[in-house]
Amino acid sequence: MRPNDIRPVFTAALITFSLAAPLLLQGQGSDITGTWAADRRPRDPKLAPPAPTPLLLRPQYDAPYKARLAKERAAEERGEPLANGSTACVPYGMPQMMSAIYPLEILQTKGQVTIITEAFSEVRRIYLDEPQLKIGEPPPGYYGHSVGRWENNILMVDTIGVKPEVLGYRGMPHSDQMHIREQFQLVAPDILHDQITVEDPVVLEKPWTFTFSYRRMPGYKLLEYVCENNREYVDENGVVRLKLGDK
Repeated sequence: MRPNDIRPVFTAALITFSLAAPLLLQGQGSDITGTWAADRRPRDPKLAPPAPTPLLLRPQYDAPYKARLAKERAAEERGEPLANGSTACVPYGMPQMMSAIYPLEILQTKGQVTIITEAFSEVRRIYLDEPQLKIGEPPPGYYGHSVGRWENNILMVDTIGVKPEVLGYRGMPHSDQMHIREQFQLVAPDILHDQITVEDPVVLEKPWTFTFSYRRMPGYKLLEYVCENNREYVDENGVVRLKLGDK
């Protein structure tokens, strides 16, 4: 084949690919596979996530919540942090794990999106194109039961079944009636937003919406993060202490 004969073949292949690409996106959504880190200081202000809505707890939950936060702040200022879930080597659970304190990895496979965090090696599975169970049907756990579907290029996810012992984002209390609704969307080729709306008719006056922003980390491989609680202990006042020597 002469060099000039290659051009029509290449052009035809390019046209075929360009026509097929929208169909691929329509069927499978955006490609969000990869490793992501929290993007807390966006380089482009236009890509910054929207401000969260106010967290409005019902009165019977609001006072204890604010009292607990004040107690935690006072302890931090004294240099005597109080025990929390991470001190006890307990997973963050949903939706706190999505805050990406450490990087997270997203894997897209047929019928499922899997999210793995570096911290505590937490694993969350989102089952695609399946009906959500009724509240009370899935066994309660740290991550709940998540189902999702692609609407054009937005991954819509619904999660129920997070047990009440798992504190929410910013330590928010919740009941077994909590619904977590998410919208994953690429707002730029390497910037992903996860808009989260928490609904809980028992604890919240109205739904609470906030957004996590992530930046893609090409080539980064998650490190092993195993919680081995062999250096810290909690004293009789609930303060975290470090073991010194053999003590």
